[in-house]
Amino acid sequence: MPYKLPDDYVRYERLISEINKKNPSFSIFIGDTKSGSTPCSDEYNQTVKGYFNQFTSPLIYSIGDNEWTDCHRMLAGSYDPIERLDNLRSTFFTTNKSFGRRQTQLTRQADIDSRYQKFVENSYWVKNQFLFVSLHIPGSNNNFERDERAKSEYYERNQANLNWIQSAFTLASSKGYLGIIFGYQADMFYTPAQAINEDSGYRDTLHALSKSAQEFKKPVLLIHGDSHRLILDQPLKTLDQKYALENVLRLQIMGAEQVQAVEIKVDPKAEQPFSFIPILLRQNMNQP
Repeated sequence: MPYKLPDDYVRYERLISEINKKNPSFSIFIGDTKSGSTPCSDEYNQTVKGYFNQFTSPLIYSIGDNEWTDCHRMLAGSYDPIERLDNLRSTFFTTNKSFGRRQTQLTRQADIDSRYQKFVENSYWVKNQFLFVSLHIPGSNNNFERDERAKSEYYERNQANLNWIQSAFTLASSKGYLGIIFGYQADMFYTPAQAINEDSGYRDTLHALSKSAQEFKKPVLLIHGDSHRLILDQPLKTLDQKYALENVLRLQIMGAEQVQAVEIKVDPKAEQPFSFIPILLRQNMNQP
């Protein structure tokens, strides 16, 4: 969001105002700052940045596909996606701070591992013994498509993501953290084939999450967007794809024409620590 411009600006502003009233510890924006059919311009990125800083509490941003992988489309401006990705990194990830009027400090992958200095968008932070992790996993098959240049970008970023996932589980285990929350954009559960097909840009990621979560044995929450409908379920399976991993929940966030949000509460004392309250503003509904 916002998708339908300029109509959605007022809906987005209304939602930001409501979130500010709730004064959360922080907010996570799970990619797609616009539709895939609107221009991927520098000017629009500055508009997005301005909105991010209207949040009173910290806001952490995970990059979506509409911001770069889909920018080659004519309606999006026929941009070079790789150039747009470079622009996103230099526009949104120049410091180790979040967005928002009240900022929080982030630990970026680029700052702690010299092999992955390019990947400034991957980060983590800790709150009440829970580890929060931001990953750059976009839709459009994780950019594993179109041409060899795109696939080359995928291979490099995929390796960085796999390292960041493993680092998160290693850190959480060594520190005795109570759980892990991952935020990223792509719907990796769109079809079961995404976990097993060789042409899937998500197979490696799902394999890594399955293996590590199964060994971790503590609560894990996956938060993403991409498919725009509110879903809470348990789609991550064991490595053999036979059983659901019961310690892993998936929250898919609404988006596109649904300019709404979800409030998540984390109770460190509860066996199942996560609870969810949809923020459904009547004025933002298409059919109130």
